[in-house]
Amino acid sequence: MADTVVDRNDIRVPIELGDRRYDILIGSNLLARPSAWAGLPKASSAVIVSNTTVAALYASRLKAALAPLYPNLQVIELPDGEAHKDWATLNQILTHLLEAACDRKTVLFALGGGVVGDVTGFAAACYMRGVPFVQVPTTLLAQVDSSVGGKTAINHPLGKNMIGAFYQPLRVVADLDTLQSLPPRELVAGLAEVIKYGPIADETFLGWIEDHLGALLARDPAALAYAVQRSCEIKARIVGQDEREAGVRAHLNFGHTFGHAIETGLGHGEWLHGEAVGCGMVMAADLSARLGLLPVAQAERLTRLIHAAGLRLKGPSLGADRYLELMRHDKKSEGGEIRFVVIESLGRAAVRPAPDALVRQVIAAHTA
Repeated sequence: MADTVVDRNDIRVPIELGDRRYDILIGSNLLARPSAWAGLPKASSAVIVSNTTVAALYASRLKAALAPLYPNLQVIELPDGEAHKDWATLNQILTHLLEAACDRKTVLFALGGGVVGDVTGFAAACYMRGVPFVQVPTTLLAQVDSSVGGKTAINHPLGKNMIGAFYQPLRVVADLDTLQSLPPRELVAGLAEVIKYGPIADETFLGWIEDHLGALLARDPAALAYAVQRSCEIKARIVGQDEREAGVRAHLNFGHTFGHAIETGLGHGEWLHGEAVGCGMVMAADLSARLGLLPVAQAERLTRLIHAAGLRLKGPSLGADRYLELMRHDKKSEGGEIRFVVIESLGRAAVRPAPDALVRQVIAAHTA
């Protein structure tokens, strides 16, 4: 496959996976620009998978750009929301592909946020044992995290993202213009995943976020471009070292063990994923401090930033027993022992177990 064509004003972040690679392309007006789609595999058919909200905004623009490349181009509109990241929605995609007699060369384009990207990628991994797909993320959270790295999944009532596959896209095309249409709540939720990269991998980036938080909340194009670029650079480096989360990639789940418990405990969709991760980072930072790893002042610094971004600091009162039960379903758990991503110092993370009694203290301190 030919290299991605990059305009001089665009940003290209490569993901190197041994004998494989693909690009994350970041820029403005990418949806409509033919160069963003150059070099993709030829096929007689392609399917744009979106949801009812995003399709109304961007599907026609993407369809016009892709029509010259794919004679048979169709659009599937999924229901919107985390509550629909399930078997029924996955089956909706697979049924469409079967009814349309799509073959192994059919290319899927995931146009939307994390839910669309995850379920479309999983469908691509499953259909005919694997068809190509392209991530076209339209939310901040998807552009900096979920579209990058090949994690695909659906939720189960007993746990978030517990059914899925590692399946890499051909390309990620992050059109920054789509961030201007995000509801404020979605923008703030995406900032949680941006903030995450500072404590786990780059204290300098954490300071940059603190200095530019106002610009990010105001959707300044230059600030958003750098936030997406730096986040993708960090994730690309980590995924390149550990594609299937056997080691360092688990650090990307900082805040997610507590966060996934919140999402599953409330019912998927009650809190946005980024909101749960933001609160989860507060709890994980406190746990890091209680374990004697992170100075309290550094945990408080991170909490102040999360609060300034507009994210929640208190989790729901599910009860400590329920939190612990849900967290034992976490993918990092081993033999029933919960293993948490903790911060040893700002910019350096680790995965460690923690005594239940200490975790209970954290839950008591950070639930309302």
